[in-house]
Amino acid sequence: MALLSSSERAVVERAGAEHMLDQVLAWAAINSGSRNLAGLERMADLLVDAFAALPGILRLDNPAPVEAVDAAGRTVTIEHGRHLHLTVRPTAPIQLLFTGHMDTVFAADHPFQQTRWLEDEVLNGPGVADMKGGLAVMLAALGAVERIPAADRFGYEVVINSDEEVGSPASAALLARAAQGKRAALTYEPAALPDGTLAGARPGSGNFAFVVRGRSAHAGRNPEDGRNALLAAADLALRLDTLRREGLSVNPSRIEGGSPSNVVPDLAILRVNLRPRDPAVEAAAKQAVASAVDAVAAERDVHVEISGGFGRPPKPLTAAAEKLFGLVKQAGTDLGQEIAWQPSGGVCDGNNIAACGVPVVDTMGVRGGKIHSPEEFLIVDSLAERAALSALTILRLAEGA
Repeated sequence: MALLSSSERAVVERAGAEHMLDQVLAWAAINSGSRNLAGLERMADLLVDAFAALPGILRLDNPAPVEAVDAAGRTVTIEHGRHLHLTVRPTAPIQLLFTGHMDTVFAADHPFQQTRWLEDEVLNGPGVADMKGGLAVMLAALGAVERIPAADRFGYEVVINSDEEVGSPASAALLARAAQGKRAALTYEPAALPDGTLAGARPGSGNFAFVVRGRSAHAGRNPEDGRNALLAAADLALRLDTLRREGLSVNPSRIEGGSPSNVVPDLAILRVNLRPRDPAVEAAAKQAVASAVDAVAAERDVHVEISGGFGRPPKPLTAAAEKLFGLVKQAGTDLGQEIAWQPSGGVCDGNNIAACGVPVVDTMGVRGGKIHSPEEFLIVDSLAERAALSALTILRLAEGA
């Protein structure tokens, strides 16, 4: 830290001294799975209490309405939790955005509900890395920077949504509004690798539900009068799988529906995820999906409804993003931390923010690993380490870097 100014050193030391582990333990004890509305409300209340330490206007925003196709092929409304939204000094000359999520992938009835120590400084638990540890890092960094005399030079918004793990359908509009006019954004997903490597470019992501409606008939007496929706859905899955190529992943993940064995099934729902590398691949994939649907509908004499779409735009590494990554890397160097980045196959709210033209580093959270599994872990030393990195980055952005 010899290269730091006295004000930078003070901010870094304050950020690293916060009691982040206590927060992570308390937050991880609450199940906040994306569909657990009661747990999300409890989590939101705790986050409001914690983030009330920052100035500005703090509120819980209602989720936007979201519709989805259920297992019976019906369009239904899906409920989501409220989103924390903090606005600080909105008229300051430099505006930044900080985002995170309070939801996890672990449902209320999932067996993975408690934290435990795997070894000294390695904590296993639901959401400890993704991303309750990241939320603690964000708060510590912002709290440290708020105490500098020149804090009034910059303003910011904080958005902590309740639906990131299911694609942010109820918060996408809020994220887009919050991104407007921002110089840069930091998102607190865990590091891409346990060594602290950041995620650079990301593909886009689209989730589709294809509702296939055929015609029922007796499976023994007159099957030729039926139109098998299950076979049509399987045919469509195989056709979509042939779209897979460099720059586009295709994952047919589930077929629902069917009928008793003596009935030709007249309903099936095929669910597919596609991940295009860039906007041109996404546009081509949209056309190819439509063509495959038309071909199956015509050849099998069924009706196919398309629900869903590309909710996460591709996130290429632009020149502006590279400049922001360079700022984070220099902050790391000045703190004695080795910072690198590499492309990632995952997606997050960083995709949505980048699509608004705002450079974003979206893996400013903790070091850890095995996220989305009962083996998820947090390297506890990284709480102070990443809070210091974030605080120094924010301070330099606030000073016009």
